[in-house]
Amino acid sequence: MKIGFDHDQYTRMQSEHIRERISQFGGKLYLELGGKLFDDNHASRVLPGFRPDSKISMLLTLKDQAELVIAINADDIEKNKVRGDLGITYDADVLRLIDAFRGVGMYVGSVVLSRFNGQAQAEAFQKRLESLGVRVYRHYPIEGYPANIDLIVSESGYGRNEYVETTKPLVLVTAPGPGSGKMAVCLSQLYHEHKHGVKAGYAKFETFPIWNLPLMHPVNVAYEAATADLNDVNMIDPFHLEYYGKSTVNYNRDIEVFPVLQAMFERIWGESPYHSPTDMGVNMVGSCITDDQVCREAAQQEIIRRLYHARCQERQGHGNEGELSKLEILMHRLNLSDANRPVIEAARQRAEETGAPAAAIQLEDGRLITGKTTSLLGPSAAMLLNAVKELAGIRDEIMLLPPAVIEPVQELKCKYLGNHNPRLHTDEVLVALSVSAATNPVAALALEQLPKLKALEAHTTVILSGVDMNVFRRLGINITSDPKYQTRKLYHR
Repeated sequence: MKIGFDHDQYTRMQSEHIRERISQFGGKLYLELGGKLFDDNHASRVLPGFRPDSKISMLLTLKDQAELVIAINADDIEKNKVRGDLGITYDADVLRLIDAFRGVGMYVGSVVLSRFNGQAQAEAFQKRLESLGVRVYRHYPIEGYPANIDLIVSESGYGRNEYVETTKPLVLVTAPGPGSGKMAVCLSQLYHEHKHGVKAGYAKFETFPIWNLPLMHPVNVAYEAATADLNDVNMIDPFHLEYYGKSTVNYNRDIEVFPVLQAMFERIWGESPYHSPTDMGVNMVGSCITDDQVCREAAQQEIIRRLYHARCQERQGHGNEGELSKLEILMHRLNLSDANRPVIEAARQRAEETGAPAAAIQLEDGRLITGKTTSLLGPSAAMLLNAVKELAGIRDEIMLLPPAVIEPVQELKCKYLGNHNPRLHTDEVLVALSVSAATNPVAALALEQLPKLKALEAHTTVILSGVDMNVFRRLGINITSDPKYQTRKLYHR
């Protein structure tokens, strides 16, 4: 994989910048953590060289003086909102995050249910957390938020929220995903801390959008694509432009809420320490890009992938027209098309030649490897086998999994497990390959190539099963699919 980002430089610069911000406030700092901490896969895809866990590695240096508060939108619990990269619901991800933070020695103080309005599933989740010994607090919707500052900064606004009791000087506020109410939790806490006689500060540790990249830079546009379901919009920060005369990039929700933050600081301290939403941030990502073109190309692929994912979601009845329309507009703005993703044409051409579903993957050197549907294998499984053979230098005529290996698995599936499709899925093929590797050196050589598939681009001409999608996710392959099913059945598992 081509590298366009310096991870070590980022870790050094980011940690130094956060320490400077902590020292700016004397008593207590609420640091809003944007994006994912343990597994920021979006950042690692659009900034090749960025490690998914780089943020948590840096924060571990502050763990003795820090505690975590996890915010989750009660509406997201009610709607069973799912993290697309992990395939789990937001409430399940809260439990995963608590375990992950505890696993690295960080203290999780509590969970906040933001926008709580009596949602039944949110109440049930609170009971579950409390039965596990986790403290839970409720924050409520505020009419006219964020414009009605008089109401927001009052006992009927933030004052109505439950005060989150914290014990550390540095409070890290995170969430399973965007739109969870992290900033609102921080601002509410500033209001309550003032009532308790504590002078507390606020800062924002956000990765995207990158303030010192152009508004229409593909990396920034990719962030807008990633949050299309939230209708987030990247914008020039008008406050920064007016005060400093410099153009920087932020996004609509931070810009909309900035007057609230300014008003709160002015009412508490008499003045605001920040002149713009950009001032609030501690983002050093843009200063650590080492190859702009590599990051541009990676971000363009991300935008196309987001579009195809939305198309498949709509085909499956889970998407919405607004999200899809926005992604199509973003594609148009950057003049992107299917031609920018070679695996799409390769898979479709193979499907046209064979008259059946097909798949394609692009190796690091640009070679396109395809897989077709056969009586033994589905196209995704065939593609994986062909790819590892190519990477291992195994001749095409050599069969990694002869019928004598595959047929017993098919018999198990159809005769004993009640499946109607005898073709092997990707997980079944990989298990069969690993079993064969015990006695077949060629299969063992092919199996050793699997790590080389990470971060490669692939495409299938039909919507994949959940099993296949999970395998691609675990292998780290960036997969897209045409928004159609292999059959005309109404029920698809």
